[in-house]
Amino acid sequence: MDPRLESFLQLLDIMDKLRQECPWDKKQTFESLRHLTIEETYELSEAILEKDPVSMCKELGDLIMHIVFYAKIAEEQKDFTLQDVLEQICKKLRFRHPHVFGDITVKDDIDVKNNWEALKLKEGNKTVLGGVPMSLPAMVKSFRIQDKARSAGFDWEERHQVWDKVQEEIKELSQEIQEQDKEKMEAEFGDVFFSLVNAARLYGIDPEAALEHTNKKFIARFNYLESKANQMNKPLIRMTLEEMESLWQEAKQNGNPG
Repeated sequence: MDPRLESFLQLLDIMDKLRQECPWDKKQTFESLRHLTIEETYELSEAILEKDPVSMCKELGDLIMHIVFYAKIAEEQKDFTLQDVLEQICKKLRFRHPHVFGDITVKDDIDVKNNWEALKLKEGNKTVLGGVPMSLPAMVKSFRIQDKARSAGFDWEERHQVWDKVQEEIKELSQEIQEQDKEKMEAEFGDVFFSLVNAARLYGIDPEAALEHTNKKFIARFNYLESKANQMNKPLIRMTLEEMESLWQEAKQNGNPG
């Protein structure tokens, strides 16, 4: 037997036993597992950003377990089975890859993505943007919206043109800041963020990953600053901005991220 299949069957047997004998596992529902699945997905995302294959392996295992768990609950409720899940994804992958399983010819990955979106419309999505989940985090959602719009031909002719739009949005934000209308300021901040996400997309940058790297960089530097302040027996709240800036520059020079 293929060792991959053997390991998967072992997981199915474990899940059957847990649903029968473990008090916690017996109580779980789709709803109770949902937030845990989201948490596991973010843990996988963090492992990917950290380029940590050991953690990636662990987190992928957790996600596979969740998929099997959902399918087990569904089978008990006679909604669907794990076999239904697997057959459906196999069917979808064959349908959306006619250049592999059919007679369609593509030039590159751009052609593949464009065909993918066109085939999704045939499958039932009523609009180009209809397949973007409403529950996605705002930055991820804006990236997906813009990427899907691109697949329909709605994009800049040259990517450098996006910077004029960024500057335009910043100027409009600046004007609203002068007026101090909070509602309009919020709208313009949103436009600035949206235009920057668009710029990131055009230059092949994942804006979510970029922001998370900056978050980690800030945390490392701030922790250094706080540690140095503690060594000096001087709480940060009693330091001047000049003193903190000096330690901040020291953190950069001592090899903290960024």
